[in-house]
Amino acid sequence: MSSQTKVRLAPPALWAVILPAIVWLLSACSSVAPVAHVRGTGDLGVVIERADGRVKVIETSGRSVLATVDGLGDLSHASVVFSRDARYAFVFGRDGGLTKVDLLEAKIVGRVLQAGNSIGGSISHDGRIVVAQNYAPGGVKAFDANTLELLAEVPAITEDGRRSKVVGLADLSGRRFIYSLFEAGEIWITDFSDPTNPQTQRFAGGNQPYDALVTPDGRHYIAGLFGEDGLARLDLWNPEQGSRKILSGYGKGQEPLPVYKMPHLRGWSVAGGRAYLPAIGRHEVLVVDTDTWQEVGRIPVRSQPVFAMARPDGREIWVNFAFPDNGWVQVIDTVSGKVTHTLQPGRGILHMEFLSKGYEVWMSARDDNKVVIYDTATKQQIGGFESASPSGIFFTTRAARTGF
Repeated sequence: MSSQTKVRLAPPALWAVILPAIVWLLSACSSVAPVAHVRGTGDLGVVIERADGRVKVIETSGRSVLATVDGLGDLSHASVVFSRDARYAFVFGRDGGLTKVDLLEAKIVGRVLQAGNSIGGSISHDGRIVVAQNYAPGGVKAFDANTLELLAEVPAITEDGRRSKVVGLADLSGRRFIYSLFEAGEIWITDFSDPTNPQTQRFAGGNQPYDALVTPDGRHYIAGLFGEDGLARLDLWNPEQGSRKILSGYGKGQEPLPVYKMPHLRGWSVAGGRAYLPAIGRHEVLVVDTDTWQEVGRIPVRSQPVFAMARPDGREIWVNFAFPDNGWVQVIDTVSGKVTHTLQPGRGILHMEFLSKGYEVWMSARDDNKVVIYDTATKQQIGGFESASPSGIFFTTRAARTGF
């Protein structure tokens, strides 16, 4: 191009279009795309708000509420299990509702009304099958954990054709689940390896099993008995030996007290080779040697215990109580075997949940509409928040534990 060549500029009208486009393109190239907020699910949990059919999604590092999720039905007796990746909470309601909640997006992603009256459930070790235990109709139902599609139903029917309420459901290895039949007095193990053809083993279970648990090592299944003093124990390494009665007649010769609320065996404790469990109709925590399964002591407590829960290191047992003393909590030292602290965290302490390493315990104070948080070392309140009639508190660390 010679120096004499004239440069022809675009008309002003065209520049009015081109310039804004150039500016937008340059700004788009130079700006950094916004980073989506990420969060680890291991820090999360849920609090049941029983009166309103909803849950609060909480995070434990900041001791705060992230969101509230509505529409979960009757949560007057509710329990929760978590997916293996701890992203999803499966909430079992009293009305038979099974609700899948996405904790990261704080929303319901699936819900089925699977029974008329239900009190809990469990999830398989591989996280693929969710099982609900039902009062009405009695039995268990297995669902696909991804879709909540019904896979199988096992009615709890006795030899005379009557259905039994199912209690004490817990997960075992290999897509197996163990549970008790209240009216039938039996313990069943159902294998859902082939969900279209579940296989069930039956064992005698004592008079009216009302709740049960699997020990932390996964070896023993213990069922509490409402119809007699004692518990039924099934050795899961040697199930062919059948169930054995333990603690037979622990209240023999004593007048039982009125039972205002049944103890929760799922909240009992194994620490230092001993088990600590609430005694029905007693103001006592029973101490049992887990080698012999014989009673080795009793610890007097303020009232009828509901939960006797071990701090994760096993050094302490925290105990809450039935009405009318449900505003109290006592702490037992497992070395001395004595009560060391008596606390009043609030009115209507229904549930306690330890952080996985035990330095905090969260407690629901239903009648104060609060969750209170205590430092387990100082026994002082260090946090809390408002919550409408809170009951169960469940942290996602349960996803890695058998029986929870």
